[in-house]
Amino acid sequence: MNDLSLEYVVREPLATSEKTPLILLIHGYGSNMDDLFSFATELPLKALVVSVQAPTALPFGGYAWYNITFDADENKFSDPVEGKESVQKLNVFIDEIIEKYNIDTTKIFMTGFSQGAILSYAYSFTFPNKINYIIALSGYFNVDFLVNEPKNNKSEYFISHGNVDQVIPVQWARKAPELLDVLKINNSYQEYPVGHGVHPTNFYDFKNWINKRL
Repeated sequence: MNDLSLEYVVREPLATSEKTPLILLIHGYGSNMDDLFSFATELPLKALVVSVQAPTALPFGGYAWYNITFDADENKFSDPVEGKESVQKLNVFIDEIIEKYNIDTTKIFMTGFSQGAILSYAYSFTFPNKINYIIALSGYFNVDFLVNEPKNNKSEYFISHGNVDQVIPVQWARKAPELLDVLKINNSYQEYPVGHGVHPTNFYDFKNWINKRL
């Protein structure tokens, strides 16, 4: 759909309630809104599932929340300006979704994969407590995107990573729960025997994590 500020696809709630929980899906670099939307049929029936598309079109197809460049030694650099801009664009989009679909703002689940997980971390620190629950799949904290370290962040985090991830090293992912623990922010961290992807057990674990909080 293109009636809001970002492109998106939705699965309407299959069970009615006065206020609707929201599960927001945020894809990774080079992907699109249809990728994580494949989860939608298996997610809780009472929730509105929204998969949003990143604003930057890439030369060879797909989309990105921010560009990634490499130097001559193949060191990877993320664009922090674009990343912060995408956090702001995502915030506008979330406000639009909340208004359009009468969302229960106490039950919003932001689910990001890879670059989408990095953006989810950045969003939750830029707008602390606006999103109650963060699910960070195969990502890491990029400190260049963090505006602040909120002292009263009451959000909860489900964090997972493949222990043989060849794209984002698992060592990077492990720093996230360490930081959250220091800040006394509720989090759960799990590793799975997979590369840069979502293991079936991982999916059911975060699905159950969502169900317990609905």
